[in-house]
Amino acid sequence: MRILLLGEYSNVHATLAKGLKALGHEVVVASNGDYWKNYPRDIDLARKGQGKWYGLWLTLKFWCHRNDFRGFDIVQLINPHFIDLKPSRISQIYKYLKKNNKKIVLGAFGMDYYWVHVCTNDKPLRYSDFNIGDEVRMNADAIRERNLWIGTDSERLNKQIANECDGIVAGLYEYWVCYKPSFQHKTVFIPFPIEMPETKSVEYGVVKKVRVFIGINKSRNEYKGTDIMLAAAEELLEKYPDRMELIKVENVPFVQYQQFMNGSDLIIDQLYSYTPSMNPLLAMSKGIVCVGGGEPENYEIIDENELRPIINVLPTKESVYRELESVILNPEIIPSLKKQSVEYVQKHHDYIKVAKQYLDFYASI
Repeated sequence: MRILLLGEYSNVHATLAKGLKALGHEVVVASNGDYWKNYPRDIDLARKGQGKWYGLWLTLKFWCHRNDFRGFDIVQLINPHFIDLKPSRISQIYKYLKKNNKKIVLGAFGMDYYWVHVCTNDKPLRYSDFNIGDEVRMNADAIRERNLWIGTDSERLNKQIANECDGIVAGLYEYWVCYKPSFQHKTVFIPFPIEMPETKSVEYGVVKKVRVFIGINKSRNEYKGTDIMLAAAEELLEKYPDRMELIKVENVPFVQYQQFMNGSDLIIDQLYSYTPSMNPLLAMSKGIVCVGGGEPENYEIIDENELRPIINVLPTKESVYRELESVILNPEIIPSLKKQSVEYVQKHHDYIKVAKQYLDFYASI
């Protein structure tokens, strides 16, 4: 197959491309590298600035190279905003892609209309980025995303692509729940792809001082609950300075991010999630234990009945504090959880296994 992966979130498409290429397929990744994270791509679609002239420049760049975006068996879009342009221009590009390629697949991998709308109104999840129980979250980040996606051109674009595309792939249980009711017959769940580390450098010995890692995205700090998780970790660091070390990384490129992460024992990430996303899964592949989303639904959707490597937390500072403190005071549980973490990612997220699932789905449409 000839496959175009258009757009990027947290290395999903770059990693999937490696798996698909390893299985003998021709794959092109075109993206902006997910901004400052700078993930690898074959065609660079980075916008150089935020003024209207930068938008015009990127639009012209696409149309000047439009022949590079035709003749594919599959075009997979990371999101309705698969290129950093306003929705009206994206819509024209989408129509071109649909006309000049065989099949279009939409990724349900992150922020979009269905995620915002369903979590705000239908509330199928006990908690999410947009609700805690029946209460709608009113933090500034959530309000901004609702204003972007509800009753706007972005909503109309998302609905257009979702209704017209040939298939929808959800990368997390949460996104699957939000798309499945509206698109029962063309929505599938496929786990995120992770490339396992080449070297077996995981230390499973006794941990004397627990190294806790947290990655901070300044623009999504409150929305993802990083502010709450960091506050709990900092209080524990003050209480147990001889038992704990805290590594904080803020808005660095992916290569540096991994370097800072390596050697940690725990990663704390995404307070409002049911499931581990790309960054915690990458950490788990390195034998780093995830403190975050590990609800029963996460294990059920992948049919995992034995491994329980994730230290699940509820979306409160008290829950994060309690679970972190328990590990800090009982570090003997860490080696077992590290082993389970590596096994979990190998079993469910290995990029070759995941690529095969994608190929099966592509063939089915």
